[in-house]
Amino acid sequence: MFQIRKSDDRGRGEHGWLSARHTFSFAGYHDPAHVRFRKLRVMNEDRVAPGQGFGTHPHDNMEIITYVMSGALEHLDSMGNGSVIPAGSFQRMSAGSGVTHSEFNPSDSESTHLYQVWVFPSERDIEPTYEEWSLGETTFDGLRLVAAPGGGPDAEAMKIVADASLYLGRPAAGAELRHAIAPGRHAWVQVTRGEVGLGEQTLVAGDGVAVSDEPELTLRATSDAELLLFDLG
Repeated sequence: MFQIRKSDDRGRGEHGWLSARHTFSFAGYHDPAHVRFRKLRVMNEDRVAPGQGFGTHPHDNMEIITYVMSGALEHLDSMGNGSVIPAGSFQRMSAGSGVTHSEFNPSDSESTHLYQVWVFPSERDIEPTYEEWSLGETTFDGLRLVAAPGGGPDAEAMKIVADASLYLGRPAAGAELRHAIAPGRHAWVQVTRGEVGLGEQTLVAGDGVAVSDEPELTLRATSDAELLLFDLG
């Protein structure tokens, strides 16, 4: 079963310095039909104006993944981490028992385009941890594992504390991506660039699709494209 969440149907937040799109209910946007999907709680696409950002604020008991698509994001947190995350890079923060952080666009001329995803953790009140991971903006075939419990089978991905795995796909036009879904598991696909075909449907940038009771997911790029694929318990 496929349930498509079209880009134009998402919640909107226009704040001058921030233009946001909310796949699921968030802040002042509430849609009882779209509160979460399995372990996914937040799927926000944000555009942050030059020199602007989110001041210091708290989180707890949530796995937070940020993907910088263009521009850069400056991060500071109460664990002592501080860095500027460039385009093509991911950040993972296990908020655990509690952490504060800030996120800013350090540029005085270029906006920052990012996705931020919140995933319900499999353990509560753990010690907060932080990690960054990057492939840059290079293209590649197939799906690349970005985050998984324990860092995945080769421990080369980010170590998310949740029953969820995140893959990045950057298929060229005409390429096909396949992902097997184990019995009892689910998937979410978020298209971040370009267009991909799913059966008779075309998904464009900003579209998402919830996948349940399917043994395999097959996506075909109808243009050069990029997507995030979540395999979920």
